[in-house]
Amino acid sequence: MYTYFMVGVKKVFSVNKGEEINGEEKTPNKIMIVFVGIVEIIGAIGLILPWLLDISPILTPLAAIGIAIIMVLAAIYHGKRKESIVVNIIILALALFVAIGRLF
Repeated sequence: MYTYFMVGVKKVFSVNKGEEINGEEKTPNKIMIVFVGIVEIIGAIGLILPWLLDISPILTPLAAIGIAIIMVLAAIYHGKRKESIVVNIIILALALFVAIGRLF
């Protein structure tokens, strides 16, 4: 989930949020990008720290379920834009694997 964390950091601290090309909006507005980045950072931290520190380990599968929901929504968004959703499906599968593995 290091990659997930780093993508979130990039979204929060990126300079070129919401660029426009030929008058058409290329990406959602800056606030939405920063929000998604913050949620991804919190999700990555929530996936690792509770189980690692043995503080409320139930939070780990909950974070994994949250990441899975984000990946479903991201796949829908990227699919509508005719972009590849392979990475979204891989992260979705990994998140579900963690959630199921930690719950049972």
